[in-house]
Amino acid sequence: MSAKTLGIDHLGLTVSDLEASLGFFTGALGWTKFGGNAAYPSAYVTDGHSKLTLWQQKEAGSGFDRHANVGLHHTALKVADEATLNAVFETVRDWPGVAVEFGPEFSGNGPKVHFMIREPGGTRLELSYDPR
Repeated sequence: MSAKTLGIDHLGLTVSDLEASLGFFTGALGWTKFGGNAAYPSAYVTDGHSKLTLWQQKEAGSGFDRHANVGLHHTALKVADEATLNAVFETVRDWPGVAVEFGPEFSGNGPKVHFMIREPGGTRLELSYDPR
């Protein structure tokens, strides 16, 4: 049986601070805002390959716990090469509101290299390069 779907159209992320998350994606990662909805505060962003909808959290909660919550564990983004991965890490590690979980390292035994952060709105992001 073949799949009935064609991949992910977009991924919607609820963030604690829409403006901080939007600034991170457009400023630190170079994404482009292509829309949004002021009535249901959101911003639509793209890197030219993937699309994200950033939704403003309505009520402050206890925060995300990847071990306890059903749903999103993290969002993984890929880059073209290891030099780009390292350059992105240098940009985001000191970005206001970013929490670094770990810097660039092998994923398992490699050869994939990745790092993990929380962007200013609270979403856990993995960025990686895989030479395979």
